[in-house]
Amino acid sequence: MPAQTNNTLYERLGGVYSIAAVVDDFIDRIMVDARLNTNPRLDEAHHRVTAAGFKYLVTELVCRATGGPQQYTGRTMRDSHHHLLISKQERQAFMDDFHQTLDKFKVPRQEQDELKGIVESTRSDIVDTTLG
Repeated sequence: MPAQTNNTLYERLGGVYSIAAVVDDFIDRIMVDARLNTNPRLDEAHHRVTAAGFKYLVTELVCRATGGPQQYTGRTMRDSHHHLLISKQERQAFMDDFHQTLDKFKVPRQEQDELKGIVESTRSDIVDTTLG
């Protein structure tokens, strides 16, 4: 995904088609990550929802969060993740998968940092801080 000189992060990432390609790889990666699926609640969630539907909602979310025109139609991050009891280590594995996907698509460092900042802003809604 080559960086462009447009203003919004959405535009610099190449718009919906480029974002959807990255999301496709990322969701495939996390759905089978043993570090995540050792959490029985995450494993069950990964098998309860279809990958295609999950990819659709994450694409909407990323597009919206990066300045795109799409509207996010999913649940809040807290509502989607609170019951999964996600640990700090699982969040770290998730971020590792995210980094691998961004590197695979050669997303430039500045855009990676901006994307990671967006993801980091959701930490308190996703991670159960009472877990290790």
